[in-house]
Amino acid sequence: MGRVHTHRHGQSHSTRPINQRSPSWVSSSAKEVEELVVKYGKDGVPMSQIGIKLRDQHAIPLAKTITKKSVKKILEENNVKQEIPEDLNNIVKKAINLQRHLRSNNSDKRNVRSLELVEAKVHRIATYYKRIGAIPQNWKYKSVVAQLE
Repeated sequence: MGRVHTHRHGQSHSTRPINQRSPSWVSSSAKEVEELVVKYGKDGVPMSQIGIKLRDQHAIPLAKTITKKSVKKILEENNVKQEIPEDLNNIVKKAINLQRHLRSNNSDKRNVRSLELVEAKVHRIATYYKRIGAIPQNWKYKSVVAQLE
């Protein structure tokens, strides 16, 4: 899939295994993996980082093959939910950093345009999450409010 605001195509990446069975060398049970996911979720670790921690620290290549549930579903079942989705939060943080940069470098015209593009992404993603009900309908991104967070 192509990028939104550039003419470049997608980035190369590794592919997940075709086999949906748990590897034979994994010694963790489904219950242990779920407990780890919930523990990291309660500690405030984002979902993408939970998968990385499971892979690097506990030698669990893919939680879904062991538990038959995604990390998101496990967190939802245990009532561990973030206020706003991770990707929206990351883009808002990027916009805040660009605003901070532009306050001290107000003649940086290239990053003024970059901030406009990032804020457009924020509005587009927020519209999607409002439609599916992941964020409240009255949630609104305002650059002044975002700077205070």
